[in-house]
Amino acid sequence: MTLEFENRVAIVTGAGGGLGRQYALELARRGASVVVNDLGGSVDGVGGSDAAANRVVEEIQALGGRAAASLHSVATPEGGQGIVDTALEAFGRLDVVVHNAGILRDKTLVKLEWEDLDAVLDVHLRGAFYLSKPAFARMKDNHYGRFVFTSSNAGVFGNFGQSNYGAAKAGLVGLSNVLAIEGAKAGIASNVIMPVARTRMTEELLGTFADQVAPELVTPMVVFLASEACQLTHECFSAVGGRYARVFTGLTPGWYAGHGVTPTAEDILAHLDEIENRDGYTVPLSTGDELATLLPLLNQQ
Repeated sequence: MTLEFENRVAIVTGAGGGLGRQYALELARRGASVVVNDLGGSVDGVGGSDAAANRVVEEIQALGGRAAASLHSVATPEGGQGIVDTALEAFGRLDVVVHNAGILRDKTLVKLEWEDLDAVLDVHLRGAFYLSKPAFARMKDNHYGRFVFTSSNAGVFGNFGQSNYGAAKAGLVGLSNVLAIEGAKAGIASNVIMPVARTRMTEELLGTFADQVAPELVTPMVVFLASEACQLTHECFSAVGGRYARVFTGLTPGWYAGHGVTPTAEDILAHLDEIENRDGYTVPLSTGDELATLLPLLNQQ
C-alpha cells in the first residue's frame, strides 16, 4: 500500500532545516500541500531570517509540489493562529500538523536562568498549545486530522543538563494523549515521535554517533503517523538510526493494602518489591483505564 497525501494540507513547524525539512519534502513528494514554518533563528532561538523557510518552499516547488512559507512564531497565540491561517489562505483546509519546532538552552538546574526556561517552554510546549488549539478546531469541523508531536528521550527518560527541555518534551506527551482522547470521535489522531538524528541542534551532543543517525531515518515514521492509513492514536514512538519502537507508560499490578485498611509508610517499605514488580503490567490509555484496574480490589469486602 502506498501512502499518499493528495488533497491533504500539512503544517510542519521548524521545517527550514534538519528533521522538519525532511518531513516537509517527503510529505510534498507524496502529494501534500505543505506550510513550511520556520523563523530561521539560531539553535538557542535568537534572531531570524526568511531564507530557511523560503528555500524549502522553493525546493518543493522545483519538484512540482505545492508549498507556502510561514514566518510566524509558534511561541505566541497570534503566531499559532497565523500558521493555521496561512494553511487556510493558501490551500483552503488543514489535515496534518507536525509540531517539530524547537530550540536548546542546556544548563544544569542550578545554573538555569528563568529566561532560558521560558524560552524553551514557549517554543516546545506553549508553542504546541498555540498551534494545536486553532488547528484542532479546524480539524474537528472537517472530522479528520493528524497530529504528530516531537518529544524526546530527554523528556521521557531524562538527560543531564536538560531540565527545561526535558520538562517541555515530557509535557508534549501529556498534550498529545489528551488530544487523542478529545479527538477520537472527530477522526483526529494524535501521536508522539521521539527522534534521535543528526541536526544542527544535536551534532555536538551526539559526537561520532551522529554519523549513524541521519534525519532521513526518522522521516518514515513521521509520514506514517501523519497519514490516513495510520489508525493508531494516543501512542509514542522512538525512531533512531532505522530502529522504530513503541514507548509507553506501564502500570504494575502493585500491592493492595486491603479494604478499609490505612497502611503506614513502613507497610510501603515492606511491600516495595510487590509495588515495583513489573510482571503483569498494563498500559493504561486514560485515567479511566487505571481506575478500572482498581475497581475489583476496592469492591472486595
